[in-house]
Amino acid sequence: MDEINIDQTLDLKGVSCPMNFVKTKLKLEEMANNEVLEVILDDGDPIKNVTGSVKEEGHQILKVEKTDGCWRILVRKCL
Repeated sequence: MDEINIDQTLDLKGVSCPMNFVKTKLKLEEMANNEVLEVILDDGDPIKNVTGSVKEEGHQILKVEKTDGCWRILVRKCL
């Protein structure tokens, strides 16, 4: 399996909805097309809402995994 190169990381543990998506969206806007953003999120609403909203914005979710009580998602900017 190919290793995914991470360009930026955003740790949003403890950040509530909808601010975690807002911060994710703003970070993606700063990035170049095809760059990969690693986002660290809390369980529950944050993981559901951010992944859904990122897809709606047209970006690609490359990986979703639970680690150490939080979630890690990798998002490829696709705009």
